[in-house]
Amino acid sequence: MVTFQFIPYQDIETLSSAKRVNKLLNIVKDNKIVLMEGRLKKEEEADLIEITMEEISPRFKGIELSVIYPDKDKQNRMQKIKGGFARVLLGDRQGMTIIGPASIVQKIEKNPDKIELFTNEAKTPRYRGKKKKKL
Repeated sequence: MVTFQFIPYQDIETLSSAKRVNKLLNIVKDNKIVLMEGRLKKEEEADLIEITMEEISPRFKGIELSVIYPDKDKQNRMQKIKGGFARVLLGDRQGMTIIGPASIVQKIEKNPDKIELFTNEAKTPRYRGKKKKKL
């Protein structure tokens, strides 16, 4: 079973960079795919990747990370100005960040119309109940 956890921007905006990265990494280590409103700063993304590389083990294979962000080339001048004001007032809430454990998420592809998230096949053992005895 694949579990997604949505993180609204307001849940992380007051956290320090280190706490923000740790919170996201802990969720991913619980084998959940994070859908976060907004995006991390470039330094936070680098920290997340660096910490992940240090913690790779047979149990934790790493992360897949993708940021979906509006295409500024398709915006007209007024939309760009409004977006700039909104970013100043509300923070960087535009876009979405997807972070998943590499053991579950095989790859994330971004296309203009859609996001494709490819997952690995689940390798969980099937439940085998006790056989009933015939009377």
